[in-house]
Amino acid sequence: MSDKTAIVVLSDPEGGEEALGRVFNALAAAHDFRRADHEVAVVFQGAGTRWAERLLDPAHPAHSLYESVSESVVGASSACADAFGARASVEASGLALITTNELPGTSGLPSLAGYVRDGYTVLTF
Repeated sequence: MSDKTAIVVLSDPEGGEEALGRVFNALAAAHDFRRADHEVAVVFQGAGTRWAERLLDPAHPAHSLYESVSESVVGASSACADAFGARASVEASGLALITTNELPGTSGLPSLAGYVRDGYTVLTF
């Protein structure tokens, strides 16, 4: 088993309780793997790019958990932020816009193949 874990958050914060459960479980997994001394990379992709600014709100139920793993949050998909209207909120949150998968016609996405090549186990939520 790898001691590196990439956690990709795809859930849309506008998706209700299930979406909240998914982001909460993604962040809980990041916390768990960090405590087990894994290298962890949390990435927001797809509609998940909409979480960036919301999780910074101290009143959000997952805010404290997000803060506890914030050092492992590497950023959000640039192309997905564009597609889901989240670029401004991602930029306002201070997260990096990830472009390592240069996909024609887009501003780029995270390269999941790159994470696998670098020895990460990839989990999606």
